[in-house]
Amino acid sequence: MSPLIRQDVERGYFRVSRQAFVDPDVLTRERDAIFSRCWLYVGHESEIAQPNDYVTRSVGGRELIFNRDRSGAVNGFFNTCPHRGAIVARENKGNALGFKCFYHGWAFNNNGAFSTRFAPEIYPADFNADGCANLVKVPRLEAYRGFWFVNYDAEAMSLDDYLADAKAILDLVSDHAPGGMEIIGGSQDYCLDANWKLLVENSFDGYHAAETHSTYFQYLAKVLSTGGGDAPMAPVGGGGSRAVNLGNGHAMVEGPAPWGRPIAKWISAWGPEAKIELDALRAELDARVGPERAARIATRNRNMVIFPNLVINDIMAITVRTFYPERCDHMTVNSWAMGPIGEAAPVRKRRLDNFLEFLGPGGLATPDDVEALQNCQRGYRNAVHAGWNDISRGMLKAQPATDDEEQMRCFWREWGRRMGDGTVGGLA
Repeated sequence: MSPLIRQDVERGYFRVSRQAFVDPDVLTRERDAIFSRCWLYVGHESEIAQPNDYVTRSVGGRELIFNRDRSGAVNGFFNTCPHRGAIVARENKGNALGFKCFYHGWAFNNNGAFSTRFAPEIYPADFNADGCANLVKVPRLEAYRGFWFVNYDAEAMSLDDYLADAKAILDLVSDHAPGGMEIIGGSQDYCLDANWKLLVENSFDGYHAAETHSTYFQYLAKVLSTGGGDAPMAPVGGGGSRAVNLGNGHAMVEGPAPWGRPIAKWISAWGPEAKIELDALRAELDARVGPERAARIATRNRNMVIFPNLVINDIMAITVRTFYPERCDHMTVNSWAMGPIGEAAPVRKRRLDNFLEFLGPGGLATPDDVEALQNCQRGYRNAVHAGWNDISRGMLKAQPATDDEEQMRCFWREWGRRMGDGTVGGLA
């Protein structure tokens, strides 16, 4: 196969073949080289906070049970009955001492151990001596700051090494509150007819914001102007914004927040009572992590992608999002809101209002993005004749900004390395 990525570092050009978005053989290779070998987000510790809590997830094409057993240990099991292969846990979440397959009634403790008793003549006396009737554990399950990941490659590098500098950003998110962070409510699940890598790009693409989300920015400007006393909204890409390579294909964009942030950035549209609440949050944050770090947590946005497909949007609210390909032109998306444990009700309401009005699937931004990505996928029907995407913006800058595309190039270089793409150094 011809190289799917072409770059010329000296001239500042970077191209990605549109075949990467439409070729079924590429997706087949991705399933092996990426989704079977990278660390994939499975859930947050707050979702299984109590013994016997569990959630079920589809992660990288595998059905999983993510749970905390009766002893408090965290487990990841393949959600497949050892007998005939049926899904064992069929609810999205719950609290259970064990799991029972509805097909033939095989039962398991929530530590995965087979617990059904049979008459002596049914199976040999040493049946399950080798564990053949237990639920099968995922090869690797590790966590960082409450974010749990699985890896289907038993020989993969540690999660700690894999996350590289993304750990520092997970630290910022986890340090929002002294009592830790939690997933709020359930997930928002939806589908769109586009290649999964388009959502990777879009998740930290600052260049599209002013055009694609113009309605939201007009609305925001009106809200700020009617509230009075706020600084003018910072332009995308300005005010000290930056794109940052976090290593191993992870990257982020970070810049000043033009909107209120429920962690500790007040806007006048929220009113004087909210200012009292947020000033108290900011004082606690200053005392706990220091004024400089507190200012970064409270007043700056960051959109991060942990390769290949975990998005943390720490903007006007916090979103945790994953997505997986079903076909070259179709993906499923799962997103969750996150906030501080024990957050006061008025602050939590502002957080969820922010989340829903911009980040939710029915908000002012996500439908715009869905429309844009599906239009890109439709445009790729012309890939034989118009075959390349340009991702060169800001390539010659010493410090690319949020409206440049260095963060996408970080993803694509790692994608090419893992796919054995044979990237060429010049343009044809």
